[in-house]
Amino acid sequence: MFEKILIANRGEIALRVIRAAREMGIRSVAVHSTADADAMHVRMADESVCIGPPSGSESYLHIPAIIAAAEVTGAQAIHPGYGFLSENAAFVQIVEDHGITFIGPTAEHIRVMGDKITAKDTMKALGVPCVPGSDGGVPDLAAARKLSGEMGYPVIIKATAGGGGRGMKVARSEQELESAFQNARSEAKAAFGNDEVYIEKYLTTPRHIEIQVFGDGKGQAVHLGERDCSLQRRHQKVFEEAPGPCITPEERAEIGRVCADAVARINYAGAGTIEFLYENGEFYFIEMNTRLQVEHPVTEAIFGVDLVREQIRVAEGLPMSFTQDDLTINGHAIEVRINAEKLPEFAPRPGRITAYHAPGGLGVRMDSALYDGYSIPPYYDSLIGKLIVHGRDRPEALARLDRALGELIVDGVENTVPLFNALLQEPDIQSGTYNIHWLEHWLAQGKLG
Repeated sequence: MFEKILIANRGEIALRVIRAAREMGIRSVAVHSTADADAMHVRMADESVCIGPPSGSESYLHIPAIIAAAEVTGAQAIHPGYGFLSENAAFVQIVEDHGITFIGPTAEHIRVMGDKITAKDTMKALGVPCVPGSDGGVPDLAAARKLSGEMGYPVIIKATAGGGGRGMKVARSEQELESAFQNARSEAKAAFGNDEVYIEKYLTTPRHIEIQVFGDGKGQAVHLGERDCSLQRRHQKVFEEAPGPCITPEERAEIGRVCADAVARINYAGAGTIEFLYENGEFYFIEMNTRLQVEHPVTEAIFGVDLVREQIRVAEGLPMSFTQDDLTINGHAIEVRINAEKLPEFAPRPGRITAYHAPGGLGVRMDSALYDGYSIPPYYDSLIGKLIVHGRDRPEALARLDRALGELIVDGVENTVPLFNALLQEPDIQSGTYNIHWLEHWLAQGKLG
């Protein structure tokens, strides 16, 4: 059993890991930049180490400082949270080379799934359905024209090393292809230092469905249903729910079986998420995230499991505490991401919190590192909280979300609560009939003023 773990992250996810560790009787070490000296995760951990100045590249992404913090405190394992170094295969290898356990999958699994082409080839070989597209990187415009003509427009060009919507362009006709191809390569080069791109058929009205999987690293794996993350702005999720409003029990069982079988066959260890586009009853693989997801609480709510606790157990070499037969969906859960942003521009608005009150009551969970007087630093992501609600069914979850949003107080900084208040009034949201383009179209109509 681990006696002490270090959390290589900040904010609400660092708190999430600290809480799980404390319930397991494990001491926690927080790392922080100078800008986060007064952060809640620093206050709640058993120990803390300053690892650098405010810039993420000099602190939370600075591998030597994190390794040194683990060694000086005697931490036996490192939990990466999400973001920062959570999917950095080189970091995982360095951690292991120093005799420290990484709470997550192997460096090789992270490396394979981190390259979009390799990931797609791997999943295709494992029987996971994929979007029609190029077999690898597309070397030039001539090859792009030939492939796009064969598949039929529209097509989407994506960076092989991409993420977060960068290096991603849509061409709806041959006339748009050259510009989209060149712009995608330029963005990819600037963002990832790699201008290789690939091409896929562009689905016009899909939903974003992701399957939560969990493996023990020894050939056993389960799935924990799906999450619908279709409400997105610029490829960034803002509203997630489980189970998906459009997925039938038969579809869930089949795609879940396929995903669990795939990760079992590669001896995957820990939490992972296999993401799909879903249209007309068909699933098409996009990517696999080899870490805990921001939206993991909705899965925890409907299955009654603690995914972080399970991550720690598997990293210790213990078996999973549940089997597939133990996992039964109970009700419906929704998460909304509260960001410190000015609407309708969604421009980041760091600043000092003058008043904070988290909502409560039955079926309400607030994951946040805010407190009265806390100053949100301008150096990191604008996410300041996740509001999660759970009900017996979707209508009850929506009603509970409406009530909880009314109780939430975040004064001193502009935030995205008004977005969700407005969305809850929309018939399409109430009925669950939306797709990945819905929010962008809604915002373009000026619904937020």
